[in-house]
Amino acid sequence: MVGNWRNHSNLRSFLSRTTPAVPVYTLPKTGSQDLYWQPILQSKVEYFNLVDLWDQYSEWSAYGLGVPIILDNCDSVVQYYVPFLSAIQIYSSKSHALMSSTLEDNERESFSDDSESEKLSRSSDAVSDDSLSDQEVSLSTRHLLGQLYLHYIEYGSPYGRIPLVDKVNELAQMYPGLRTLRNVDISPASWMSVAWYPIYHIPSSRNVKDLSACFLTYHIMSASFRENIVPEEMVEESCSTNVSNVMQKKEGDNSISLLPFGLATYKLQGGLWMNHGIADSELMSTLYNAAHCRLKQLGVEHHDFDFFTTH
Repeated sequence: MVGNWRNHSNLRSFLSRTTPAVPVYTLPKTGSQDLYWQPILQSKVEYFNLVDLWDQYSEWSAYGLGVPIILDNCDSVVQYYVPFLSAIQIYSSKSHALMSSTLEDNERESFSDDSESEKLSRSSDAVSDDSLSDQEVSLSTRHLLGQLYLHYIEYGSPYGRIPLVDKVNELAQMYPGLRTLRNVDISPASWMSVAWYPIYHIPSSRNVKDLSACFLTYHIMSASFRENIVPEEMVEESCSTNVSNVMQKKEGDNSISLLPFGLATYKLQGGLWMNHGIADSELMSTLYNAAHCRLKQLGVEHHDFDFFTTH
């Protein structure tokens, strides 16, 4: 199980600081009948709005997020990272998908000078489920996942990307559900990946190559996390996410933390980031395997994940 991190290594300090916490609200019993995912019967249903999730990244996108790092000589610096939207998939109910498609069509009619054939082509590309071909995922699995509302993978160079909030605002022009949906409206298969790239550290230190490490964090976006979101017979025995409790709420706190269920790294030197022993190594392995398995289960080729893995 991943959770209850204490800042006793730079890796855990990074994971703790980059975990978003969003305000939660209570859904009246009368409003729980229309949920895409019906939670186990309970006295109340708590939820958060996706727009509040993006707001958590607003300041980080504008100024960077500072992560305290202890160097080998016991000096400390604050390393600043900028978050970028690396990938996102939102699965929702058909009603939400159709509603959003209608809004998208209206926007295209109002703001696009493209020909009708170009509009139809782009519309088809936007809502097609390229990552889940009929050969890879059965119809029953598609029903379990829900309707693919949004599929976005970033392929651009890190130097040419715009910060996460700016990208979300851009996508929201075609996918307004990014600002109107609640996490209880979407499937447990919904997820996103955030790429964290370093920009500077204070105080400035020369020749600290280990501070050039980059990270991919993976977060669920629904009210529930399913380790295997495809039928068990389709999951390889060695490919289990083995992660639970990735949404945590503290006692007396009206917010919920979206701990990453997966992680990939680039240019990371273990000596600086991980403590000696096996705890941090096991954490890294568990999170990496969870990301790998989730992508494999969904049939997604995640460009940044492949790059981080092979470089």
